[in-house]
Amino acid sequence: MLKKILKVTAIVLVVFVAALFAIPYFFKDQIKAKIAEAINESVDAKVSFADADLSLFKNFPNAAVGIEKLVIINKAPFEGDTLVSLGELNLKMSIKELFKGKDEPLNIQGITSENGLINIIFNKDGVGNFDIALKDKKEDKTDEKSSPLSLKIQNYKIENFTFRYIDQGSKIKMVIDSLNHEGTGDFTNSKLDLNTKTTANVSLDMDKVNYMKNIKLTLDAVLGIDLEQSKYTFKENKALINQLPLEFDGFIQMVKEGQIYDLKFKTPTSSFTNFLGLIPSAYASSLDGVKTTGDFTVVGFAKGKLTDTTVPAFNIAIASNNASFQYPNLPKSVQNIVIDTKIINETGILNDTYVNLDKLSFRIDQDVFSAKANVRNITVNPLVNAALKGTINLANLSKAYPIKMDKPLAGILKADVTTNFDMASVEKSQYQNIKNAGTMSLSGFKYTDENNKSMNISTALVEFNPSTINLKQFNATTGKSDIAINGVLENFYGFMFKKQELKGNFNMSSNQLAVDDFMTSGEPAKTEEKTPAKPAEAMKIPAFLNCTLNAKATTVLYDNLKLKDVSGKLIIKDEKALLENFKTSIFGGTIGLTGSVSTKAKVPTFDMNLGFNQVDIAQTFTQLDMMKKIAPIAGIINGKLNSTIKLNGNLDDKELTPDLKSISGDLIGQLLSTTINAKNSTVLNSLTSNIKFLDMNKVNLNDIKAALTFENGKVNVKPFDIKYQDIKVTVGGTHGFDQTMNYNLKFDVPAKYLGSEANAFIAKMSPADAAKLENIPINAVIGGNFSNPKVTTDMKSAVSSLASQVANQQKEKLTQKGTAALTDLINKNTKAKDTTQAAKTEKEQKTQETTKKASDLINGLFKKKK
Repeated sequence: MLKKILKVTAIVLVVFVAALFAIPYFFKDQIKAKIAEAINESVDAKVSFADADLSLFKNFPNAAVGIEKLVIINKAPFEGDTLVSLGELNLKMSIKELFKGKDEPLNIQGITSENGLINIIFNKDGVGNFDIALKDKKEDKTDEKSSPLSLKIQNYKIENFTFRYIDQGSKIKMVIDSLNHEGTGDFTNSKLDLNTKTTANVSLDMDKVNYMKNIKLTLDAVLGIDLEQSKYTFKENKALINQLPLEFDGFIQMVKEGQIYDLKFKTPTSSFTNFLGLIPSAYASSLDGVKTTGDFTVVGFAKGKLTDTTVPAFNIAIASNNASFQYPNLPKSVQNIVIDTKIINETGILNDTYVNLDKLSFRIDQDVFSAKANVRNITVNPLVNAALKGTINLANLSKAYPIKMDKPLAGILKADVTTNFDMASVEKSQYQNIKNAGTMSLSGFKYTDENNKSMNISTALVEFNPSTINLKQFNATTGKSDIAINGVLENFYGFMFKKQELKGNFNMSSNQLAVDDFMTSGEPAKTEEKTPAKPAEAMKIPAFLNCTLNAKATTVLYDNLKLKDVSGKLIIKDEKALLENFKTSIFGGTIGLTGSVSTKAKVPTFDMNLGFNQVDIAQTFTQLDMMKKIAPIAGIINGKLNSTIKLNGNLDDKELTPDLKSISGDLIGQLLSTTINAKNSTVLNSLTSNIKFLDMNKVNLNDIKAALTFENGKVNVKPFDIKYQDIKVTVGGTHGFDQTMNYNLKFDVPAKYLGSEANAFIAKMSPADAAKLENIPINAVIGGNFSNPKVTTDMKSAVSSLASQVANQQKEKLTQKGTAALTDLINKNTKAKDTTQAAKTEKEQKTQETTKKASDLINGLFKKKK
């Protein structure tokens, strides 16, 4: 019987466990439908979630519902803005909730969520993007229909959340990042104590001015909650701002108009250690063993309503008097510390808030530094009045405070500056309303970065004037370089407070400028074995810069080049650098350059015009990488070059060097006083081995003019003529930046150069006949690449052409001989015939003369008879 009972029990357990596994699959669609119904009946927004799962084991005997990638997107007037994004949302409820009917609400006992974003936005009209409740639900207060969801929370937890608050009207932006918060309490009661734990980083900007950046907050508090009155009372709490402890008393209550605040807060102790704890964590150090004297206190209150038009009145007082501190193992202390700061609002109108830094001063050794400032009218048009005065020996900073630096600073900073301005004048560049005066100087400054590059500033002097800040003097050295700069900086406050362009006009001179001294290392920083290296950042021209630099340098070292007498103008604006009239002496001549480099687009681009005047050809085409690619063979030419080059293309975004595959342009050049060093050229050696009569040392390149175009990694050479003794050579073709080539050479060659076989033909001819021979065309094709060229010629056909020409000449000569013989024969026959005819004619003439004489005699006789 017992055995039977155990067997039945085992079967029941198996069935029960199987049911626990099976039920989630049967009810999954119902849960998803409930969630979708709850959302769609409540909000006017685009809502989506990737999936919803049900587990009966995760929180047994309760059920767990998981929702993945829940996203709520606003509709107009915030079309497309994300209101809520949750990577994961988990709901805990009783298993019996799964068996409720369609119209019965689900009671939620616990909520957890991870990797969330809550994005609250108020537009300029004061409308908030969180107001997504359906209008008919908000207006129909009498609707007694049950909500598909009901909250009876006992605990909740959120991890790694980001909360953003943006008020476009008042230009306030607050970001709470890395937010972790949890609470435990019984929300089934109208009154409860909620135990909470919170950590977060807070940043705050107002009107483009940053007031807090990644301030670390911690709050462990017991909140007394009255759900009926929406009132939250601080009972037990421990808060930290960075490492500054604070205690809160009072309450916050939600009312129809907004919230009512009645809070008091203070530091639980008055030790000056509190101040050190306020320093941001990025610059803070352990407070263990620090010796302090004097006090530091923060005391304040906030009382009143927070509504659309008012804020609670508040007063925050931060004070210290004659305090000091010294860290263990550091040789110096900071003495005579005085702090007197108040942040006050007495009216409840936000713009009436004012900040008074009545005094801030300290001393290290004998150097005293002090500051004071006040800010009023903070939301409409902040008015700033400030002053700095004193001396700081920078070397003492790391001796008095554990600054995290690989190399200590050195130098003396002196300041005596006053300023009085309003933000509207700054924004509109109304310099007549800005009152600056005084000077600031830095001398003997030494700094070494993590790459062991050092900067030494011997003198820097800045003069403050109402409209400008004058850099009167700046002399520095770094590596192999020395620089001297002076000029005028405009709109400094607009850049500092309003994120406007930084304008300036400067002059720079240098005896020697090594470009490498101002370039960051291309190698990623060393990291631990398990830590991935940080990728190199793309080089960008800062968008905020709008300045002009007139530069002169006796010598500029760039890579392996030494440029002499460099001068020109550099204009930086709109993420673009314009180079005007840059000139330098190099390679025995001069190079002029105008053009631009732009990093505004995703892929940086350049557009350059260069002029080469009397530069050494061999050096130009062997030491400039780009020129080497454009015309590799030019490197074996000795002589001078005059040339103009136009080119444009893309740049490598890490080092801003030309991407050769992308460049296009053209080159027009003239060679002067040139000779060829053929022995160093594989191409020419291969050519002369195929064309025996060619002696490159006798080739005349003087005054050759060449025209090249390049695009898509190819260089096209427009055909040009070269003279070699009494031979004309026409050269043209293409080559690639990958060194492949396809060139055609057309030789117009006298027959005497065609070798022994050709000379054998010519030897049988008379000098006169040999002189009548026409030049023979020879074609050569150079393929392959510059290191392994392949040369083909039609020399054999050239000799055949010569033989054919000689044969035709002989044939013509024989023809001429036959024609002459026939002519002689014809001439002889013609002469004999002419002789016979002449004799006959002479006989006839004599007969006629005799007849005439006889007639004349007879006539004379007859006349006498009459």
